[in-house]
Amino acid sequence: MKNMTVVIGGGAWGTALACVSARAGRRTALLCRDPEVARSLTEEGMNHRYLPGLHLADRIEAGTDPAIAAQADMIILAIPAQRLRGALPSLAPHFPPHAVLVNTAKGIEVETGQPLSRTIAEICPDHPQAVLSGPSFASDVAAGKPTAVTLAAGDEAAALDLCHALSSDTFRAYASADITGVETGGALKNVYAIAAGIVIGMGYGESAKAALITRAFVELRRLGAAMGGAPETFMGLSGFGDLMLSCGAAQSRNFSYGMALGQGEDLENRPLAEGVATVQIAGRIADEHGIDAPILHMTRRLLGGEVTPHFAMQSLLTRPLKEEV
Repeated sequence: MKNMTVVIGGGAWGTALACVSARAGRRTALLCRDPEVARSLTEEGMNHRYLPGLHLADRIEAGTDPAIAAQADMIILAIPAQRLRGALPSLAPHFPPHAVLVNTAKGIEVETGQPLSRTIAEICPDHPQAVLSGPSFASDVAAGKPTAVTLAAGDEAAALDLCHALSSDTFRAYASADITGVETGGALKNVYAIAAGIVIGMGYGESAKAALITRAFVELRRLGAAMGGAPETFMGLSGFGDLMLSCGAAQSRNFSYGMALGQGEDLENRPLAEGVATVQIAGRIADEHGIDAPILHMTRRLLGGEVTPHFAMQSLLTRPLKEEV
């Protein structure tokens, strides 16, 4: 490898991943949209807008010119899922031939209902792909706190090479050849994090949340398998691990969105959580495959304004009793 990483996206997650690359000993550049973010990173080693108060890893270049990508052998995409299709066409001409594209967004494309890997393949067909996902908050990763993720590529050898390229004593990447499973788990957990937040927001308590997460994991595995993921993938960091983290902490945007909804707060000025977009697509997939997913369907109805949080929770609690499977 040329040992050069370019991270596209100067938000909290992109900045954190630039720190990961730099700590692994790679030359690293961060492509930002906001010139002020690029300036503060270059001159002060800080991203005041997205990670205030945190001094970041050394050896990170930052700028706004996409031409920097021409030097990379690894390009990490830290672009929100629903902006990926719009952003890539203007960026792709700067990508050197055969540079690996590592997607880190978690979602399913609303326009097409397809996984993000397919969108990337349509726009950048000549580039090998990988997906990085798992239980990781940007602030923890940027601060160098111990984190483990899954990194999937087209085959295990390629995935393992990427794991070696990005791992350090505080960031451990496990290899997988199941791109579909890894990206599907990352997308679906956002829906269930909203549901878990609603439970806590309504004051139902930790026992109720644990029950919901357990049953949500059953649904996630059913849906993930229908979308082509390997069952064992969902038992790992990018499935079970990410679900546990996202459903258990206010740092999770989806969990905090659900908690606000459960508390009856006005959501108009709150950043839209990725699970709000994903739930509609996931619901259609469940319908098409005849999958029993009551938490998913009730969350979809709730976010669509069809039912109240109280009605949604009571409907789930009063479903007919059955054997646990």
